[in-house]
Amino acid sequence: MKYNIPIQVPVGVSNRHIHLSQEDVDTLFGAGYQLSEMKPLCQPGQFACKEVLTVAGVKGVLSNVRVLGPTRKQTQVEISRTDSFTLGVQPPVRDSGDLKDTPGCVLIGPKGSVILKEGVILACRHLHIHSKDAEALAIKDKERITVSFGGERSVIFQNVLARVGDAMALEFHLDTDEANACMIKSGDVAYLIAKEESGTEVKPILEVENPVKVGKTE
Repeated sequence: MKYNIPIQVPVGVSNRHIHLSQEDVDTLFGAGYQLSEMKPLCQPGQFACKEVLTVAGVKGVLSNVRVLGPTRKQTQVEISRTDSFTLGVQPPVRDSGDLKDTPGCVLIGPKGSVILKEGVILACRHLHIHSKDAEALAIKDKERITVSFGGERSVIFQNVLARVGDAMALEFHLDTDEANACMIKSGDVAYLIAKEESGTEVKPILEVENPVKVGKTE
């Protein structure tokens, strides 16, 4: 017998935040400065920092924008579409780290400021999934999948990017605009229902001889 069932996944709503390079940390907070962990995030090794910055655009500013750690090779600012109107920038929807031809901004810290020539994005909705779980569900890194959510404003999210890796924990990420429109909050449960093929055709995410429990790894 084959099963075709939705897979339950926890939701994480991402507010505006900043990933910094160590070079920019030094400029904004002082030479040799190390980011201070405030609390761990669901993804292993990642954390919210005590540090916050002001983000300035051509039209306005966003104050107290949280920095996330650890540091990265290139500074990246993730905002919502609503935030982009405040700043006066037009960022594209991109996967994390895909920063070519994106707009910049100014970051203002307690010890200095950084003028970014690029790095501001609207993060594409995505699913973090551990390699073992992805293998069980025949999902490959960078594939597109479909996720549904019930509630008073039920919705189906298509074009969800799969991010597969050994350091991933199962979690569906979307930004505050997407979440608010559908009355979704962090900790809610969504359902992984299909893997997208060409065009609008979708393939059921789970068609195996036995049901697979995902989300927990040894």
